[in-house]
Amino acid sequence: MSRKEMDALGWDACDVILVTGDAYIDHPSFGMALVGRLLEALGFRVGIISQPDWQSAEPFRELGRPRLYFGITAGNMDSLVNRYTSDRKIRSEDAYTPGAEAGKRPDRAVTVYAQRAREAFPDANIVIGSIEASLRRIAHYDYWSDKVRRSVLPDSKADILLFGNAERALVALTRRLAAGEPIASIRDLRGTAFMARPGWRPSEDWHETDSLALDRPGRIDTHSHSDPYAMEPAAAAPGPAADGAQPVRIVPAAERVAARRADRAHTVIRLPSFEQVKDDAVMYAHASRVFHLESNPGNARAMVQGHGEGPGARDVWINPPPIPLTTPEMDFVYGRPYARAPHPSYGGARIPAWDMIKFSINIMRGCFGGCTFCSITEHEGRIIQSRSHESILHEIEEIRDKSPDFKGHITDLGGPTANMYRMACKSKAIEENCRRLSCVYPGICENLNTDHSSLVELYRKARALPGVKRITIGSGLRYDLAVRSPEYVKELVTHHVSGLLKIAPEHTEENTLSKMMKPGIGAYEEFRRMFEKFSAQAGKKQHLVPYFIAAHPGTTDEDMLNLALWLKKHDFRLDQVQTFLPTPMALATTMYHSRKNPLKKVSADSEAVETARAGRVRKLHKAFLRWHDPENWPILREGLMRMGRADLIGNGPHCLVPRQQPALPQAARDGAGRGRGEAPPRARGGAKAGGPALAAGGRRAQGAAAPSLGDARRGGRRSG
Repeated sequence: MSRKEMDALGWDACDVILVTGDAYIDHPSFGMALVGRLLEALGFRVGIISQPDWQSAEPFRELGRPRLYFGITAGNMDSLVNRYTSDRKIRSEDAYTPGAEAGKRPDRAVTVYAQRAREAFPDANIVIGSIEASLRRIAHYDYWSDKVRRSVLPDSKADILLFGNAERALVALTRRLAAGEPIASIRDLRGTAFMARPGWRPSEDWHETDSLALDRPGRIDTHSHSDPYAMEPAAAAPGPAADGAQPVRIVPAAERVAARRADRAHTVIRLPSFEQVKDDAVMYAHASRVFHLESNPGNARAMVQGHGEGPGARDVWINPPPIPLTTPEMDFVYGRPYARAPHPSYGGARIPAWDMIKFSINIMRGCFGGCTFCSITEHEGRIIQSRSHESILHEIEEIRDKSPDFKGHITDLGGPTANMYRMACKSKAIEENCRRLSCVYPGICENLNTDHSSLVELYRKARALPGVKRITIGSGLRYDLAVRSPEYVKELVTHHVSGLLKIAPEHTEENTLSKMMKPGIGAYEEFRRMFEKFSAQAGKKQHLVPYFIAAHPGTTDEDMLNLALWLKKHDFRLDQVQTFLPTPMALATTMYHSRKNPLKKVSADSEAVETARAGRVRKLHKAFLRWHDPENWPILREGLMRMGRADLIGNGPHCLVPRQQPALPQAARDGAGRGRGEAPPRARGGAKAGGPALAAGGRRAQGAAAPSLGDARRGGRRSG
């Protein structure tokens, strides 16, 4: 991290310099450590510039010019999610900074860091990655500016972008650059994106398919009920309409089928350009739908999206997603000699993310849930990548033997979810051809292996290790899978719950759940009964901690009211709640922006998705989740009156809020809202989020055929 350290190592220069918006913590739950140790194992000299002052280029010259490239990352979290709440208010703390000090990274950190690195060394190669870059690889709706922004590639002026589980691409790229190959010629790596001139192709045998031939949308027209998918003969395309909208060509079914069956390995799909999607919500929804349907590495095709017009026009070319890592590859990366501590330069400063994660172990990555509000699947993919028992048990022993403050408590064995470990499709052929967005919605796929036996065995082996007194599960549980294995639920409840278990029904109403791609509340009730049964058998008093989301796309005031009544019925009094935050590229974000449902074909008369966008409505939806808080009673009374539900205002047992507002003591008024309200970003607070792309009864519930990595063994990291 400094010239002094380079001198001690006898280095005249670094091969790779990683720039990160997080404090440097040498632990495999933090991307810069995982990537750095992987490259170190392959013989490269790696420098890290952590949280540089971006006001000038000078901090980016600290370690000199890298021989191969700068690797730019915002850190484990998107810099805007890290800094702002879902109401666009600035957070007072940054969990990834010493002393939790806010303001140590810029907004849109990937772009800012890349520009400063280019300023410091104009001829250096710039490689961008991390969850921030990964989720901005195409034109995307940006909640913070309330507009569609172009890909991060042209803004950052980077040479190449690595997305998703990027270890293979990272290793191949680094080796090829070390061998003298120009970065501009490296265009064949899966999991990469780059700028190209219009019409560029890897070779002459490639051909282009317009996304409109695959899934033709129609123009929004509330007075038209025509079906743009009608099987009519194609007619000559007319000119643009008077309002500037693009003409709709009816695509025959035979043509659409032929387009889908074309040679995938040499086909690139042209998405609507940035200029089209930024002003046309339907085209944006269409592009989002096609993009997500091309997410399975077994059958995904390359995609291209135009940016700019005239002589300066360029294309963003996106190669297919990376092939998932094997178990030996995962073991290799997690088995590097991590110091498992923050860099010594921070002294004894507290880093909240480190405090939360240091005795926690990542056992897998990826998620096949496909929840529309979550970006894990877009980033890490839906194919689960798991470590071996031996690798996980060895890490527990490393913690036991090398962490001086370890008292015997492992705080998590998990990942994006607690219980998808080693789950996979029963057929490799089916998996490679599947185009479903979720393996568990609207129901659990019959081809999905939901066996929990390997996870149960892992739990038993782990808690039998000498020096391990207790293991609790901190990752969120996928309860619709858990109920398939009563043995697992019993094992979990009997041995691995600390009194509270996180679970995420997210909502109770089918109208909203269908937009989330989440199971009905009946699955939660089934799990709750099992949880209470096995807790009683173990002689333990334990509770579920439910997470819910307010103001999700498609949620009506009535939906939130029904959820509040459900919470009251079950006497849940939530301390922290989460209001929907539209993150780049998520399907729910598409619903929020376009008011169309990309889970279905997008057309003029396709399903409209209305969303709570105004601040007052979002506050009301959030207030419903904290129905018990006197501070929320005024807005709830107003909302109930407007909804014609004044019968719920009063002191009866059926009422949601009392008629009279109690007088609060002055001290309570002065401290109103402190420590309550908006929950911090989920996915383990971000500390295990973003796999490495360069990275009851009065109970209160808290918060809501690819190349291998090399000749040796190789591996991966954790998501959110």
